[in-house]
This record gives sequence, structure tokens and C-alpha cells, in this order.
Amino acid sequence: MVYAPVAHWIWGGGFLAGDGALDFAGGTVVHVNAAAAALVAALVVGPGPAGLAAAAQLNRTGHTVTVFEKADRIGGLLRYGIPEFKLEKRVLDRRLALLEEEGVVFRTGVNVGVDVPTTDVQHHYDAVLLAGGAERPRELPLPGRDATGIVQAMTYLTSQNERCESPERAVDTALSAAGRHVVIIGGGDTGADCVGTAHRQGASSVTQLERLPMPPSTRAADNPWPLWPHVFRTSTAHEEGGVRSYAVDTTAFLTDASGRVRALRTQQLDPSPDGRAGTFVARPGSVNEIPADLLILALGFSGPAASPLLDALGLARSAAGTIVPDEEWRTSVPGVYVAGDMQRGASLIVWAIDDGRRAAAAIDRDLMRQA
Repeated sequence: MVYAPVAHWIWGGGFLAGDGALDFAGGTVVHVNAAAAALVAALVVGPGPAGLAAAAQLNRTGHTVTVFEKADRIGGLLRYGIPEFKLEKRVLDRRLALLEEEGVVFRTGVNVGVDVPTTDVQHHYDAVLLAGGAERPRELPLPGRDATGIVQAMTYLTSQNERCESPERAVDTALSAAGRHVVIIGGGDTGADCVGTAHRQGASSVTQLERLPMPPSTRAADNPWPLWPHVFRTSTAHEEGGVRSYAVDTTAFLTDASGRVRALRTQQLDPSPDGRAGTFVARPGSVNEIPADLLILALGFSGPAASPLLDALGLARSAAGTIVPDEEWRTSVPGVYVAGDMQRGASLIVWAIDDGRRAAAAIDRDLMRQA
């Protein structure tokens, strides 16, 4: 999730060191000439926050940097995952323009490992940084999951962001909330993004379900500072309307005669009688049906998506499927590094930026030792 002050920091002055006052229109924020060329080439796969932060830093230290993106525009999650109402893409575009002026090369529509063989990449570049994010969504394998009208959150959000980028693009009616009863399973930031998007598309109703109990309004005794505060939050999307329900367990997706989802069967959950934290039992007599003709799964992400690139590299993985780096951001394959959610798991943009900058510094150290 990107709050306005954080977005201002990322894309105003904090994303790159030395930007000074946050004044693009007045010419205060301008491109910075790179250091003397180090004649060492680095490739960044994935132009999200981690990849862009690393590319900017590597370029400024004098390396030749190319960024590959499989989509048609640069930005990754920042462009296609975060709705326009939370992060205006003109803010992203002005930063990308500065990076291009500084010498970073962007290549879109290139799926490394498919359009460009993995061996070619390893041969032509002195260092390869993987920063493709955690794109593998968590699933909810329940009866009726194969029904039409059940989609993953990122599929839904990407479709809307593509429309915002290209208004002339035809509306994908299968992914439109217009006139529909929308139910979003998942109470996190991505779910809230879907809530706001559904409102803007003209949904008849919007309901967001969370399996966990409603958080307290203030910190619990076992959640002291400086731990992250697990408290009830309301985003601007929630302020716009809709229903939020907690402690709701979905047990099945119900379909109509055409095979389209028409409702979901749920039950309320209560804390387990034995008092074990994080365990729940179904409340007797609480079975319910919630109408839904567009159902969005916003259950988070479990790690990098499968790809020919990762298959070809054969990198060491954690039990969760993330790529395992050493303390210098190196993977198990020489010359290949990783940063951001591919090694951390789904997390915050500010962490991805920090990872990218630290990985860039490590890559620079290794390349300078080899030069």
C-alpha cells in the first residue's frame, strides 16, 4: 500500500539521493549525470520499486544498465497493481523520464527466458538482478472455484489500470464491476484497492470479507510499540462505501445454470474454546449465502510466479518458494542477484526500494572487484 506521503517521498525526492527540493515544474529536480563509465553492464529484470531503485543507483555509479519488462509499460506493481486513485501514473512517468535522461535503458515487451534466452542474458551482462516481485497469488480451492466470475485481485486491478492508461481500450466486461454485486475475499490493502476500483466502476454493491476477527481500535497488551500496530484501519476506499465483515469463513462458491458465480456460502467464526491464538471454530447456525456475480480473491501472494527464466537458472529457494540470497544479495547462481519481494515475499514498497538500493551497492562492489 502506498500512502500519499510515502508516494511523495518515493517519487519526489527520496527515491534517489540528491534530488533536493521537490520541485519538478520549477526545474529543481533534474537528471543527474552518471559517474565516469565503469564499462560494466548490468541487467535488471523487473521494473517495479526494487528494480527501479537498483537501476537508478547502478547507473549513477557508472554502470551501463538495461531494464527488461515483459509488459508494455515500465513500472510493475506501481503501474499495474496500484490504482490510479492512490498513485497517479503521471508521478511515475516523470520519474521514469529522469531515469531515461540519465542513461537507463528500458526495454518493454521482453519476457526474459522466452523472448531472450537465459543463456544469452548471462553471457551479455556482467550482473543480472532479479526484481520481478511476488506474483504468485494465494488460492482458495473450494467447491465451485472454476466458476465464471471469480478472479484474482491482481488480474482485476491490472485490467482497470490498463484502461486508465489507454482509455480507448475496450472494457473487459468479464472484469467489470458495473451493475454487479461484488464480493472481495481478503481484508488487506489489495482488497481495499479492489473496493475503491469497484466503486469507480459502478458496482451495485461491494462487500469485503475477512476471515480474522475485527482488529481492536487500540493496541492490545501483546502488541506494544515498536511492533507494527494491529489495529482497525479505514482507507479512503472504505470511506466511499461498502460493507466490511469480519470472522467470515467461505465454504463454497455457488453457481447459476450458466456456470457463473451467483453467491458464496459462508459461516461465522468464533475463537477456539481452548484459547489457542489464531484458531477458530464455526458458529452453529451461522451458515449464510451472500449474493455475488463478481468475486475477487485478494488473499495475498506467496512468492515469485513460475517462469522459464527461473526454471532455467535453477536458483535455491526457501520453503515458501522465495529466492534465497546471501548477505550480499547473491543467489546460488554466480552473477545473478535478487532484491525485493522475490526474496522477501510480498511486502511494502519502501522495503522493496531499500532492497534495491542495497542490492545495487552489493553488485557495484562485486563488479568493481572484477573490473
